[in-house]
Amino acid sequence: QVQLVESGGGLVQPGGSLRLSCAASGSIRSIYTMGWYRQAPGKQRELVARINRDGIINYADSVKGRFTISRDNAKNTVSLQMNSLKPEDMAAYYCHLAVTSLVGYWGQGTQVTVSS
Repeated sequence: QVQLVESGGGLVQPGGSLRLSCAASGSIRSIYTMGWYRQAPGKQRELVARINRDGIINYADSVKGRFTISRDNAKNTVSLQMNSLKPEDMAAYYCHLAVTSLVGYWGQGTQVTVSS
């Protein structure tokens, strides 16, 4: 079993920054990808950023240039630096770890609120 623990969410004003972190533990033999998704009320969960085992990164178009994902393979952690936050970034953010292309695990989610 794999556990993911997220931290770093909170309230920030528009234009501000937050850093999310996710630590994975448990029976992890290999990691296919680690990343972040978000879900706003009434909307589907969407990819924010993802990094694979080769270091290849994908970002949602809406966050390119503002968010940066990073990963520490030795510690099985992934972080998301979020700058220039906008009200439309407000959502519950979920860490995701894929051990294969078909098997993955979710964190419990951390709320990001962007409001003045």
